[in-house]
Amino acid sequence: MNPSRTLKVFAILLGVYGLAVLPGLFVPGYLDSPIGVVVAIPYISIYLFDMVGIPGLLQHGGMCGWGWCAPTVFGWIFLGVVWLGLAWLMAKAIAAAFARSEQ
Repeated sequence: MNPSRTLKVFAILLGVYGLAVLPGLFVPGYLDSPIGVVVAIPYISIYLFDMVGIPGLLQHGGMCGWGWCAPTVFGWIFLGVVWLGLAWLMAKAIAAAFARSEQ
């Protein structure tokens, strides 16, 4: 398998995700739309990881009263590693599928 092909697919996946997130900066109700909910899954998943029992992901230990706690620095790093790792694995699988189809 060609590592440069995997890197290209990875860059395309990140670019598509970035383009899907971009309207959220300008359109107030975008994250309430169906595509906005799908785009927000990586951010929302931190609450699932906290519920599973991974400590240190949310500020104030997840005890923020009526509001949702923001992620800690460790939480942001954890989310980045998890979701970028999943995107990398997906890019490897897509690149391998293209390599098999070319043979």
